[in-house]
Amino acid sequence: MGDITATQEIAAGYATEGAALELGTVVVDGAVDPTARVRIPFATLNRHGLVAGATGTGKTKTLQGLAEQLSAAGVPVLLADVKGDLSGLARAGEPNSKIESRAADTGDDWAPTAFPAEFLSLGGGSSAVPIRATITQFGPILLSKVLDLNDTQESTLGLIFHWADQRGLPLLDIKDLRAVIAHLTSDEGKADLKGLGGVSPATAGVILRALVNLEARGGEEFFGEPEFSPADLLRQVDGRGVVTLLELADQQADPRLFSTFLMWLLAELFEELPEAGDLDKPKLVFFFDEAHLLFNDASKAFLERIEQTVKLIRSKGVGVFFCTQLPTDVPNAVLSQLGARIQHALRAFTPEDQAALAKTVKTYPTTKNYELDEALTSLGTGEAIITVLSERGAPTPVAGARMRAPRSLMAAIGTDAVTAEAKSSPLYAKYGETIDRESAYEKLTARIAEAPADVPPPPAPQPEPRAEREEPGFLEKAFDSPVVRSFLRSAASSLGREITRGMFGTRRRR
Repeated sequence: MGDITATQEIAAGYATEGAALELGTVVVDGAVDPTARVRIPFATLNRHGLVAGATGTGKTKTLQGLAEQLSAAGVPVLLADVKGDLSGLARAGEPNSKIESRAADTGDDWAPTAFPAEFLSLGGGSSAVPIRATITQFGPILLSKVLDLNDTQESTLGLIFHWADQRGLPLLDIKDLRAVIAHLTSDEGKADLKGLGGVSPATAGVILRALVNLEARGGEEFFGEPEFSPADLLRQVDGRGVVTLLELADQQADPRLFSTFLMWLLAELFEELPEAGDLDKPKLVFFFDEAHLLFNDASKAFLERIEQTVKLIRSKGVGVFFCTQLPTDVPNAVLSQLGARIQHALRAFTPEDQAALAKTVKTYPTTKNYELDEALTSLGTGEAIITVLSERGAPTPVAGARMRAPRSLMAAIGTDAVTAEAKSSPLYAKYGETIDRESAYEKLTARIAEAPADVPPPPAPQPEPRAEREEPGFLEKAFDSPVVRSFLRSAASSLGREITRGMFGTRRRR
C-alpha cells in the first residue's frame, strides 16, 4: 500500500475556499484516498491550462469531465470535436461497473446527466449548424497561415486586403479575393496601386493556386455569409453554460484550416469582449484541441501574436486550454502562460520520445513523492500528473490523480441525433442558409462590363449659352480639379477606410 499521509499532504495544497473544478483524487504508489481531492479553483481558470497525453490515455474523457462541471457552474464552453466522440455530452451517461468503480475511487456521487450542447461545423456539408467567416473578417494573417504562404506572399496578401479595405470592396468569399487579385495584376490595377507597391504576377499566381487548393478542400463552403458572431458562444440555458461542440470530423483531412479557424475565434473574442478584470469564474473556457497543428511551421511573428493573445485574453474573462499529445508541441513562450497542467501518460519508445519526456519532467515543480519520468510512462488510462495554480497564484504540489468519470454519455450519439439537435437550435435559423450579396466580385465585374462606356453620354439639349458662360464656372472648375476629384473618391470609399484590423489582422467589428 502507498503512503496515505502523502496523499493527504498533497491534497492540502489543493484546498480551496471558493468554487472549484473537481479533477479526481490523489494516487501515491498505487494507493488512492477518495478524500484527497485534486481541484482547480474557478477563479484561476483564466490563467489557462494544458491537457496532454498520448492517444488512448484518457484526454478526451478529461475534456468531457471539465466541460460538464463548467456547464453546471454556468460557464459556457467551446470544444473542438475532432473525432466526433464528444457529442455524448448532450445525453445522460449510462452506468456500468467501470463507472461505479471509478466513482468509488474518486469519492464522486456520480449520477447520469445531460448538458445543453450546440453542434456547429465549418461551412456546409455537415449535420451540424454551418458557421462561416468572410474573407474580410478572417484577415490576411490567418488566411496566409491557411494558405501556407511565405513571408513575402503574406506581405502581398496584406497589401491586397489593404487596397480592398480602402476601396470599400467587401471580400466575402474566395471568388471576391480572386477578382481583386486579377484586377490588381491588370494594367488598370497596377495604376491603382501606384504609391503602395505592386502585386507581382508570380506571387499572385502562388496565392491564386493556393486558393484553388483551398476550395478543393472545402474552403469555399466555409468563407461567406452570414458570418459567425463569437457572442453566440456566450450562452446559458436554465442557468447552465452551453457547451458548443465544433464538429470537425469532416475537416480531419485539413487540420491547418480548422486549427487556424480556432485561432480566429479566439482572436475575435479578444477583439470583441470588454475588459473584465478578476472574476470568480470565467465568461468562457476555450479548449484548443490538436494544438500542435496551429504551431507547426508557424512564423515567428505568428507565434508572437499567439503569445500576446494568450497573455491578454485572460483580462477579458476567457480561459484557454491547449490540448495536445506532448507539452513540447507548445512553444515555451506560450507554455509558460499555462497555469494548470494535466498530463496523461507519455510513451518513450524512441530517442525523440525520451528527449520529450525529459523536457516534460523539467516543467514540473520538484516533488519528493514521485519519480516523474517513471510516473509519466506508467500512468493508467484516466490517470494524470497534475499541478495547477492555487487561489494565491502559486503552483500546487505535483499530484498523481485518478480522474473523475464523466456523467454524460461517453460515446457519440450519431449523425441523425446531431442533425436533429442542430435543426432545433435557434442558431440554425441564423446561420443555416448561405447569403450571397453584392461584393467585390460583382462590383469589379460590373466595372469591367461598363469600361467601354467611359465616354460621357451626349448632353441633353440646352438653351443657347450666353457669351458670359463660355468660360467654365466656379463649380465646373472645382469638379474638374484633381484635388476635388481625389476628395470625392476618398469620400466614396469612406466605408472601406473605417475597416480597422486587430492583432491577427482580423476585422474589428463596429
